[in-house]
Amino acid sequence: MQVRAKKGLGQHFLRDHQIASDIVDALVMGDRHKVLEVGPGMGVLTRFLLQKSEFETTVVEIDRESVSYLKTYIPELNGRIIEGDFLHMDLRKLYSEEPFSLIGNFPYNISSQILFKVLDNRDLIPEVVGMLQKEVAERICTGPGSKTYGILSVLLQAWYKVEYLFTVNEDVFDPPPKVKSAVVRLTANGRTNLGCNEKLFNAIIKQSFNQRRKMLRNSIKSFTPRYDELDIKVLTNRPEQLSVEEFIKLTNDIEKLM
Repeated sequence: MQVRAKKGLGQHFLRDHQIASDIVDALVMGDRHKVLEVGPGMGVLTRFLLQKSEFETTVVEIDRESVSYLKTYIPELNGRIIEGDFLHMDLRKLYSEEPFSLIGNFPYNISSQILFKVLDNRDLIPEVVGMLQKEVAERICTGPGSKTYGILSVLLQAWYKVEYLFTVNEDVFDPPPKVKSAVVRLTANGRTNLGCNEKLFNAIIKQSFNQRRKMLRNSIKSFTPRYDELDIKVLTNRPEQLSVEEFIKLTNDIEKLM
């Protein structure tokens, strides 16, 4: 039995078992802990996860055909398959506020949404290992000064150490995607407080990068009429030139003028 890949779900099933093993081995948290796999498909990662006695593995799958396959061919998963949409799951209720690692070959069409959900639940998710479109992986791992540095780069790097682990070619998937993939690891950086108004920080990041071609003086003036009292060096920069720490300082400086 094979599961038919569904374009609407962004399914590209990994066939290379060595790569699957390497992805699972990239989880670095020790001791017994909970692991949630998103979109297991036919279970190529799942089988390696189940070999790790230190993991309490649960999977979430939206595709009924994949769920049927997993129940039939990986019976040891019984009771640990959640049929549903990860993006609409209440993770706090599912794990009773207990931390867990997240892993998966994330569908390209929702990978950014998955990462935003991670941010919303970052106190529960100290570690993420995921396969992404290579372009997205490079974007979230890059630092200030790069044209690909953007909203997700800053927000993720504020809370996580983000590592680009390795590139994955198209020919190891069925069906092969039209782009290369990459595996990344996010590990909580220990920060529990930004040291600024987090809601304002997020708003400034989004506003700045939504007008990324403009100098910051133009994109942030809606936050305070006294914006011209801010550091002139900051005002004449574009958002991709500022580090996380510089955005934190900018947030505090703007709040003082509000």
